[in-house]
Amino acid sequence: MTADSAPGASTRDVDAVVDAVLLSSRALVAVSARSIAATKGVTLPQFRMLVVLSEVSTNLTALAGALDVVPSTAMRMVDRLETAGLVERSVHLDNRRETHLALTAAGRRTVRTVTARRRRDLAAVLTHLSADEQAALAAAMTAFARAADTLWPGEADTIS
Repeated sequence: MTADSAPGASTRDVDAVVDAVLLSSRALVAVSARSIAATKGVTLPQFRMLVVLSEVSTNLTALAGALDVVPSTAMRMVDRLETAGLVERSVHLDNRRETHLALTAAGRRTVRTVTARRRRDLAAVLTHLSADEQAALAAAMTAFARAADTLWPGEADTIS
């Protein structure tokens, strides 16, 4: 739905909402960055890779596709994460030319730790809202996520 097709929504109204979403997205990125900062040398893109691998072990091509990067970029990220002991490679049993990628125990622990920190920090922010504001925010964020998934199915699942 566009500003022109939304019932009762003027371009100025949509602009005000876009400004509010941009402002809150900066706060969400700050929470994400803060939760990752305590890890030893893991960047936000590398953490995204860890999250994808926490959901499914895969090969390099599929991983690069899920992250929307070229395979050579994904390979460099895997190299760094393997050196850090967070990702492991193995030869695929059915196709020896294919490398299988999975998280190590340390990689799984990193994802759990960062996610727990992020949940803690989000909860701290939310305590500054009233119960009604929290309910309204939950409804609005759920609607926003649904609308984004309508436009770009599954893409939000690869971003953390």
